[in-house]
Amino acid sequence: MTPATGFRGYQRVGENITKGVPDMHEAIDCYREVTRGMYGDLGKTMEGYNQWPQNPPNFKVIMEEYISICTELARKIMRGIALALGGSPDEFEGHRAGDPFWVMRLIGYPGLTTTNGTHEAMENDIGCGAHTDYGLLTLLNQDEDINALQVRNLSGEWISAPPVPGTFVCNIGDMLKIYSNGLYESTLHRVINSSPKYRVSVVYFYETNFDTAVEPLDTTKTRANGTKKFEKAIYGEHLVSKVLTNFVDD
Repeated sequence: MTPATGFRGYQRVGENITKGVPDMHEAIDCYREVTRGMYGDLGKTMEGYNQWPQNPPNFKVIMEEYISICTELARKIMRGIALALGGSPDEFEGHRAGDPFWVMRLIGYPGLTTTNGTHEAMENDIGCGAHTDYGLLTLLNQDEDINALQVRNLSGEWISAPPVPGTFVCNIGDMLKIYSNGLYESTLHRVINSSPKYRVSVVYFYETNFDTAVEPLDTTKTRANGTKKFEKAIYGEHLVSKVLTNFVDD
């Protein structure tokens, strides 16, 4: 993974950083492909094509099909969320998310190291540090036999989000928090793999249009007596600001 590929490709354990601390995972990162000039200066950092492993040979085809299915599923969930917020089912189509950007991360979390027959965890052995997701909605497909994902509740406590077979974990992202005027909170979460087993998660992020200006929906401002609690944010700017601080410099 390099800036030349638009930060697509493979990253080694410890190369991803959350709030200045290396994360104990390795990953293949994919983004919707961005051609030169597609979003002007706003998208220059993200220009590039996905770097797919050569083996297995059908990997690219399978993952692109998976992305297509997740995109359609997330779009349907967002229609329900639009109705719940008092809007039309098409609230997140058109200029908001009718041409959605997406991100996908295939992440591997090493298990605990073994010394003299006992498992030892270092204090900084955080698979992925506490963070919120950047976009609208995240669909997390995780190993069903390892309990590593934690979310912070309203009391400030970290609680486990154990895998439920046959389901996705759905996280709300920063852009949906703005659209909902704070009615939906973007989920603060982290990963601590205290198992000796290697853990895999496949994470799909459904986003707004790349160049969309995101601000609270009129229906959510009405619920807050006309008060707009968040200023306008450009999704692409938000993504790029995160990407540029997420990796160890060579």
